[in-house]
Amino acid sequence: MVSRRTLDRWKAELRAQGGNTAALVAKSSAPRRRRRSRTDPRLVAEIRRLRTLYPNLGKEKLHVLRGPWCEEHGLPRPSVSTVGRIIARAPDKMRFAPARLDARGRPRPVRRRPKPRKPTGAHPAALECRTVDTVERIRDGLRRSIVSFVDPASRRTFAGAVPTKHARQTRRARDRTLSLFPKPPEVVLSDNGSEFEAGFAEALGERGIRRWYTCPKTPKMNAPAERFNRTLQESFVDYHEDLLFTDLALFNRKPTEWLVFTNTERPHHGLDQPSPLSFLLHHQPECQRWWTYTGC
Repeated sequence: MVSRRTLDRWKAELRAQGGNTAALVAKSSAPRRRRRSRTDPRLVAEIRRLRTLYPNLGKEKLHVLRGPWCEEHGLPRPSVSTVGRIIARAPDKMRFAPARLDARGRPRPVRRRPKPRKPTGAHPAALECRTVDTVERIRDGLRRSIVSFVDPASRRTFAGAVPTKHARQTRRARDRTLSLFPKPPEVVLSDNGSEFEAGFAEALGERGIRRWYTCPKTPKMNAPAERFNRTLQESFVDYHEDLLFTDLALFNRKPTEWLVFTNTERPHHGLDQPSPLSFLLHHQPECQRWWTYTGC
């Protein structure tokens, strides 16, 4: 419903434009006189001075530190939100970062490429997605990594130890994993670690497998892999950690029986207690053919 006054105004505009309906297109409703900031420039300069002296100092701390200074100069003490708006209005956001130099001392440009994140509310079907993560153990300065792969829908898992976290090693683990699952995934979800770049990313691209990345400091986006890593450590790695540093080949042969039990018999709480294999056979009937398919 519109008021009579509005209808009369619309009629007048139509008559003035000779019946052209374009006259009824909504016009800007911005005020003619806009409010302007009345922040004292001395306060802005003082906040910039502190942010330069102590890089990227937060608005809450600046609110506390500038209280005595404002009293000394006879200025009202700005609120936390006001300090935040002063910083946000600055063209450079009063943010300063040290210059990054290369081996020859020249400024090194920061190259950032957009990464496809896991879509909100995405729930891939069984065998469509594979999450990957690593578990690292350190002893006497020696590092060992265990790469784990999980199908988040069916909870089917695989894990293998590698000498280093180099992308070359994680690529080999990925190649071994693809032969153990009924079919290759459509997308792989990982964190932003360097072990999942270079050769690992190139191999996925060659097979036409898409990538999803978790957001920084958000492990819950890869919750199935994180939960499996805990089970893997508490149920297996803690009992065979010596082999991880003394005989890596033997360590990788040891978890075979444990992984078979985990995938075929062990009840899984996330699946309402059936095993991953039982879940696949029930929800993916075509899997019954995959297990016996030899590729001939």
